[in-house]
Amino acid sequence: MTTLFRIILAIAGLAVMTGQALAQGKPTRFWNLTRNTISEFYLAPAGTTKWGPNQCKNDKDGTVDSDERLRITDVSSGTYDAKLVDVKGRACIVRNVKVEAGGIFTIEEKDLTSCKQ
Repeated sequence: MTTLFRIILAIAGLAVMTGQALAQGKPTRFWNLTRNTISEFYLAPAGTTKWGPNQCKNDKDGTVDSDERLRITDVSSGTYDAKLVDVKGRACIVRNVKVEAGGIFTIEEKDLTSCKQ
């Protein structure tokens, strides 16, 4: 029984490491589920105002349409605050967005509770 248990633990460990390796090879993406096209998108560690670069520059036309995905660069897994500006000039901050390296995270219209025109 002990040998079988060790084999199961080893397989589980390999599965976790394989999953992490695969996630590292995939780009992190933001999926825009708001109603508007976004022209600026920034991330900062949650609770700070240390905004990173405008991630919209990673898109070929510099904007993220509704229901479009945007490649996010130079951001590790963690919790972030997101600041976005849509093409209509509405600026919003969304707090405590969970980002996983190699994963997809979303912001929906209902998340936009802190906005200014």
